[in-house]
Amino acid sequence: MGRLTVLVNSVLLLLFGSDIFLVGANRPPAPVNVSVMHLRADSATVSWEVPEGDIIIGFSISQQRQDGHMQRFIREVNTTSRSCVLWDLEEETDYIIQVQSIGLYGESQASKKVHFRTLKKTDRFSSNSSNQDDPTVQGLDKSRHLQTGEMIIIVVVLVMWAAVIALFCRQYDIIKDNDSSNNKEKVKPLSERSTPEHHSGGLLRSKFHPSVPSINIIEV
Repeated sequence: MGRLTVLVNSVLLLLFGSDIFLVGANRPPAPVNVSVMHLRADSATVSWEVPEGDIIIGFSISQQRQDGHMQRFIREVNTTSRSCVLWDLEEETDYIIQVQSIGLYGESQASKKVHFRTLKKTDRFSSNSSNQDDPTVQGLDKSRHLQTGEMIIIVVVLVMWAAVIALFCRQYDIIKDNDSSNNKEKVKPLSERSTPEHHSGGLLRSKFHPSVPSINIIEV
């Protein structure tokens, strides 16, 4: 009876150990090239890469303040995303993050720890990213150039509109002046219409003439 019990325990241990070995062998590798970019006073973006050849269905991120007072876990599955935005951070605070990949048979080992510090609320862009050579950090300068170009385009468009409006007002004034001149030519002075003219070209004379006294001559 004792031998049977030992045999059963040995078989169970062997099966359980083989399952653990298979699951561990099928776990995905840990993420690499973990970096933090787009630093703000209350947010930051974490990005990473996953070695090819493994099926990844999600990720897990552990976020912790460097003083150890607060720790947060972010877990997302059914996604192929290789980045995540961390919200509700405190300004000028040091944080530590680690990323894990989630595969079909479990999670990978945690990546290397990455340290970063949030900015002040008055700062706009990151000056101390964990990866200064990251293309996304370099892209921030490009975005600033794009914003400057957009402002130049807006100014040019506004100037063109102002020129069009000025030209329209000028044309309107010219048309208005021409209409006023035409109206003046159509209206004749009252003095020209006060004395009517005869059809023959002379002035009309009155039909009544003063009477001439008659002179009677008496012969003697």
